[in-house]
Order: sequence, then structure tokens, then C-alpha cells
Amino acid sequence: MPILALQIKAELENITELIPADADHTWHFKVQCTKCREIDSNVITMNAIDKAEMGSGRGEANLVMKCKFCKCESSADIISKPVAYEIENNDKYATIVTVECRGLELVGFEPRGGWKAKGAESGTPFEDIDLTDGDWADYDEKSELPVAISSIESKFVKVK
Repeated sequence: MPILALQIKAELENITELIPADADHTWHFKVQCTKCREIDSNVITMNAIDKAEMGSGRGEANLVMKCKFCKCESSADIISKPVAYEIENNDKYATIVTVECRGLELVGFEPRGGWKAKGAESGTPFEDIDLTDGDWADYDEKSELPVAISSIESKFVKVK
């Protein structure tokens, strides 16, 4: 059962602590079946709160699905709380969450909505950040500086 770390890299301008806004953040992934190697054409969603029963009474997981191609059941569990992407990591990859996968592999990530951050100089909270378009910009009134998140990239690293 491989554990994959989702790592992101972004350019943060006068922003720090980019993190999902809620414990029940919806993550959006592209997945590949490890048996037939087909990549699902849909973006698959999951969160750390919801659980679904696995077939054969083998317990439950945050994501349980059957491959559209080979019909094998697979599952995934978010096993860590999200970690903030800090300005110190600016333009470098850093792990933000880890997922245990069984029968599937995560091959893509879409950040979409539901993020929050803080102004680096002022600590001003920015809520409801939507990263669907790959970037976000605003203005920090307290520090009188523009704030932005851009050039978001992601990769998955096997932890074990």
C-alpha cells in the first residue's frame, strides 16, 4: 500500500500559509488503476471526513471506487492533516498532504477552490481563495501591498 505525498510548488507574493480552508477540504485528483494502468477521464474528489464502505467488508476509506475499465475495486485514505505551503518554500516543492493508496495511483492534482492564506507582512487573513485558474491576486490593505499566488505545479512522491 503505497503512501504518496502531494507536493506543490508555487510563487507566493506577499502571502504565506497557503492551506485548505477546512478540515473537510475537497481534494481533486486524477487517478490511474494500478492493475490495468488506465487513467480515469474524470477528476476524482475526496476529503478526510467522508468515509465509504469497501467491498467484502474490508473496512472503510475516504475514497472507494471501481475502475471503469477492469472493474477492480480501489481505495485511498488521507492519512495526514494538510500542512501549509509557506513563503519560505517559494518556488520549491513542499509536501502539503499524504494519501495511502490501494489499487490506484494519484497522477494529477487540481487545486480548485477552498483555500486560505495570510498576508506575509500584516497577517491579514484571505479566505475563499479559488485556484481553479492556476493563480489568484488581491490587495492587502494593512500592508498596502499586492498579494498573489501563481505558477502552481504539483507532483506526487512515494513515501513508502
